[in-house]
Amino acid sequence: MEIEQKIIVVTGAGSGIGKALVEKFVAEGAKQVIAVDINAADAAETAMANRCLAKTADVACEADMIRVIEEVESQIGPIDLFCSNAGLAAGNSEQSPDQEWQISWDVNVMAHVYAARHLVPRMIKRGGGYFLNTASAAGLLNQIGGAAYGVTKHAAVGFGEWLALTYGHQGIKVSLLCPQAVRTAMTATDPDQIGTEGLQAAAGDGMLETSVVADVVMRGLKEESFLILPHPEVTQYMQRKTADYDRWIRGMNRFHQSLAGS
Repeated sequence: MEIEQKIIVVTGAGSGIGKALVEKFVAEGAKQVIAVDINAADAAETAMANRCLAKTADVACEADMIRVIEEVESQIGPIDLFCSNAGLAAGNSEQSPDQEWQISWDVNVMAHVYAARHLVPRMIKRGGGYFLNTASAAGLLNQIGGAAYGVTKHAAVGFGEWLALTYGHQGIKVSLLCPQAVRTAMTATDPDQIGTEGLQAAAGDGMLETSVVADVVMRGLKEESFLILPHPEVTQYMQRKTADYDRWIRGMNRFHQSLAGS
């Protein structure tokens, strides 16, 4: 996919990876980029800095997602690329409150479903379209110290796979962005989001800057890769996991113990 002259929506665009994606898409000559965030001030700041448009929406609310899609398509034009990027980390264990599990599900999974539910029929009708869904390496491997995060990111990967295998022949393209640790608000100051152990585990192969992730995304979109892995080590970890699942589980348990004792 070439970004030039495309209409692109990015959720979670007020900060972090989403903001970096907006910056990259604008620099690459997109026709219009719409920066969507639950925080109106953050969305406006991103849009102002990049001379694009801002919209406020809660990705966990289907009505909000319908509104964004309707407004963009009626006022600007057909969405070529929808970047379902917003996410959160909560629910560190099975003991975490139901509310943390539910919001993790709504933001990390249902937001992707809502975007697809209301865009896939439109895209198929006009010959195709592209979804870039931000999951996580946790969706391929899991997340030490982050039960709900690991579980919902697995579901996000599963939904992305389902979209691709179901609608690929009708012009629907899907890429999943699955980084390990990235320098964002999620990894910066609040250990309660993914836990100290979880952050140590995720950052084992280095903490990437959001601009680096955006560069990797651009290459992945141009190649139309299903998995976009800013940390290439993840491929090897996946291979180890599937080659001997029991051994991998034992190894991860030992890794968890080492982090807990550090």
